[in-house]
Amino acid sequence: MERTFAIIKPDAYAAGNAGAIIAKIQESGLRLVAAKTLHLTEAQAKGFYAVHAERPFFGSLVTFMTEGPILAMILEGENAIRRWRDLMGPTDATKAPKDTLRGTFGTSIERNATHGSDATDTAAYEMGFFFSGLELADL
Repeated sequence: MERTFAIIKPDAYAAGNAGAIIAKIQESGLRLVAAKTLHLTEAQAKGFYAVHAERPFFGSLVTFMTEGPILAMILEGENAIRRWRDLMGPTDATKAPKDTLRGTFGTSIERNATHGSDATDTAAYEMGFFFSGLELADL
């Protein structure tokens, strides 16, 4: 059984699409094992996306991720990382198939509705960034 980290981003959350996205997660067979709603501060967003700090889109990404609430989640299932990434679709929502979450709920490469870890080490880091050891202990 594998776990991965996922976010319903501010665009999808504000549009009222969190419930539909969670329904798609459950329909896919992935299990939602932890979730919390929060509004990232600038410092938190910069910390989470520090790997992109030198990229030209970093400032607009931080601004976007702090504009409203997000839903941070831990998903579980066989091959959860790959399955979640397949369900999300490509990063650029304008190029994502319409049957993917980004194709359905996203509008651009940045406002793409969801985030997901890309590897087991990334998932471990991202889960630990958003969920404390105490929160993870009972999962």
